[in-house]
Amino acid sequence: MSAKTMTVAGVMSGTSADGIDVAVVRIAPGKARPKITLLAHEGFKFPAALRRAVLAAMNAKSTSTAELARLNWRLGLAYAEAVKETVRRHEVKLDLVGCHGQTLYHQARAETYAGRRFACTWQAGEAQAIAAALRVPVVSNFRPADMLAGGEGAPLVPLLDYVLFADAKRGRVLQNIGGIANLTAIPAGAAPGAVIAFDTGPGNMVVDWLAQKLFNRPFDHNGALAAEGSVIAPVLAEALLNPYYRLKPPRTAGREQFGREYAAKLLAACRKHSKNNHDALATATLLTVETIARSYSRFVYPKMSGHGVDFILSGGGARNKTLVSMLEACLRPLGCKLAASEEFGMPAEAKEAVAFALLAWQTWHRQPGNLPSATGARRAVVLGQVTYA
Repeated sequence: MSAKTMTVAGVMSGTSADGIDVAVVRIAPGKARPKITLLAHEGFKFPAALRRAVLAAMNAKSTSTAELARLNWRLGLAYAEAVKETVRRHEVKLDLVGCHGQTLYHQARAETYAGRRFACTWQAGEAQAIAAALRVPVVSNFRPADMLAGGEGAPLVPLLDYVLFADAKRGRVLQNIGGIANLTAIPAGAAPGAVIAFDTGPGNMVVDWLAQKLFNRPFDHNGALAAEGSVIAPVLAEALLNPYYRLKPPRTAGREQFGREYAAKLLAACRKHSKNNHDALATATLLTVETIARSYSRFVYPKMSGHGVDFILSGGGARNKTLVSMLEACLRPLGCKLAASEEFGMPAEAKEAVAFALLAWQTWHRQPGNLPSATGARRAVVLGQVTYA
């Protein structure tokens, strides 16, 4: 199928479960890689009841079939409403929608269940609800095809990172700090097969939980709360011994490793040394920073070359001034120049939604969307399932 120019909406709700990002882009075929033009971007908070339901499902040891079915449809309706409102505000006509859905469970590596060993994943959000409301096809459920080809089903943003940021002379690291932090490293002049990508560890997930638990705030705005505290060194040192950080890429993480239970244990460890709430938040913030910096130093730095490295931040954590200042101090000695994705024409909050617009466009044209060097898959595969209006 020959590729054609299309207007595509990408829809993303991440592991923080705080809301929905919608990005509308025009994607045109190019000689080396597609050309992407951002037309619109909007963010929508989840209604409080829906967010509670999502978080409960993520953390549930058991739940009912009815609860999961209702949540799947409710999320589909929320995604549809968000895209419709974006289209209304910006007066655009869509050809296609790409919706990642809400990850409720992601088991990237094989475990035994009912007599068989396999990996599995589940993204909730009824795609037919979006297709019916927008009257355009929807591509969803992007992870399984990669996993059945031997990959971890993540990260899936590296294709967009390569399309937008690959440079002949400068190395580029795209560091997203969402609920989970993940990076894509593109050495100067690299082909797609040389891209390195993996989840570095917790991003905002632990910090947000502590801000909510200790200060009744949804998150630590600008890192102001952490800035008032002192890092508890023994707790940080112990946390950095987590076996996840020794895993070689590709690797993926989620609430299963760094969710509410993990955050509660970290807080309990902090309490043994300090009753100051700010100290706990400062420690969690530096944990995110150290796991990013150490991941880069150990797995990426030896493979970067050229005239310098641009370390480009996106996601909610890019707005945390305390976190960014700590990160800059850690990375400056490694020759990294920190930058925001806005400096390269891509709003921090829009990037992941744009990625799923691109993946939908790839799927529609029966082109692979995964980078095996990033996910560990045996081969490049077409991702996702198409739901027609």
